[in-house]
Amino acid sequence: MECPHLGSSVSIAPDSAAFPGGSPSSWCCSVCRSNKSPWVCLTCSSVHCGRYVNGHAKKHYEDAQIPLTNHKKTEKSERERVQHTVCMDCSSYSTYCYQCDDFVVNDTKLGLVQKVREHLQNLENSAFTAERQRKRKLLEDSSLTKLVKVNGSTNVLCATGLRNLGNTCFMNAILQSLSNIQQFCCYFKELPAVELRNGKTAGRRMYHTRSQGDSTISLVEEFRKTLCALWQGSQTAFSPESLFYVVWKIMPNFRGYQQQDAHEFMRYLLDHLHLELQGGYNGVNRSVLLQENSGISSSNKCCINGASTVVTSIFGGILQNEVNCLICGTESKKFDPFLDCLRSFTDLEELDATELYMCHRCKKKQKSTKKFWIQKLPKVLCLHLKRFHWTAYLRNKIDTYVDFPLRNLDMKCYLLEPENSGPESCLYDLAAVVVHHGSGVGSGHYTAYAAHEGRWFHFNDSTVTLTEEETVVKAKAYILFYVERQAKSAMEKL
Repeated sequence: MECPHLGSSVSIAPDSAAFPGGSPSSWCCSVCRSNKSPWVCLTCSSVHCGRYVNGHAKKHYEDAQIPLTNHKKTEKSERERVQHTVCMDCSSYSTYCYQCDDFVVNDTKLGLVQKVREHLQNLENSAFTAERQRKRKLLEDSSLTKLVKVNGSTNVLCATGLRNLGNTCFMNAILQSLSNIQQFCCYFKELPAVELRNGKTAGRRMYHTRSQGDSTISLVEEFRKTLCALWQGSQTAFSPESLFYVVWKIMPNFRGYQQQDAHEFMRYLLDHLHLELQGGYNGVNRSVLLQENSGISSSNKCCINGASTVVTSIFGGILQNEVNCLICGTESKKFDPFLDCLRSFTDLEELDATELYMCHRCKKKQKSTKKFWIQKLPKVLCLHLKRFHWTAYLRNKIDTYVDFPLRNLDMKCYLLEPENSGPESCLYDLAAVVVHHGSGVGSGHYTAYAAHEGRWFHFNDSTVTLTEEETVVKAKAYILFYVERQAKSAMEKL
């Protein structure tokens, strides 16, 4: 929106020495010292945390609006009250006005907002360059280099974290998990790059706003660039702000900086990637992309909402919905595609009075039983554990530990025709785990564990650490990603 308060609120010099040193994205709140979601006031350059951390940035604005009860109102005092209303996100550089209660797209006559933005970006780049030089020096000094031994060979830790843009850990955990599903990740990384912005906007950074209109955005392209950045080893943390901008544009449910449900985000993300790929990408026909990338064969396609894509080819399976009339014994079968197993629903279930089945033989609604069978297993089996349940008006966390295998998850007993499956086609190995820490779905924190080239990593936003299998199996999993043994073997041969 066009903010009318910029002229009175933005009063710091763009290159102000009052700014803290180091990387702006890691600046700490001057009150609670948290470095999550830092915002800088464009009036006084003080740094405070966002409203979804401890809310000190908003409190800084509110404190400045308290009227002076012991003094007469003057033009100067009123002018000071409208200051401290505009602040800037130190990670994404988006600007927000507390008085308008919205993001800001305009600038002052002198362009001070853009100059501050460029200064913060320069500080970030300088901090990144200094950190990269420090790491290079460590690598050159063999006595200080952090090395990891895998199968007798020595490798340098090269995993990249994802910066938290303000309670975006739900997105980071899903992105890190998907980046370690090799067949899925390789498909996108091998796609050709596409230039979305031309002319005057070429090379210009995009910022999160609610008002900008852009018909040339591509979720596939930003997803591709994010995956490419995660395992290059050139930086310790990557900022997914361009991808998050596209998410805001095409998935309104995820606008803002409040905590979101990781599983819900994953479903929306996969659905929208599927829909965009159905229309082709960068002028290349969808079927050509499907055949030329990642060795995906047409025999493994599972169509959901139209033509098949890499999303349905890898995550898609087929369920058989079997309903039996308890009066005449008539059996009805229906096949439904699925993208993930939400819970244990393969047990025989008797439908209650509100779900009577219309029996075509009896010509009326009758009591019946229902059972799901898996007719076709997906290459990647996504298991979503029911960690939250509604009680009255609250959604509470189920914190029970659920045991899960790292290897050899056998799905044969859930198949409709297990005798037709190969010896290893029903075996799955764990690829990634998403964990929710905290008590509620609207709060807490998401992290992910994922296996990469024989090693397990823990992804906690910007921080990536090596971990042990014993630690992974102790996690209270929320989402489990299992890769089919045959699909895993095929990828290793590529």
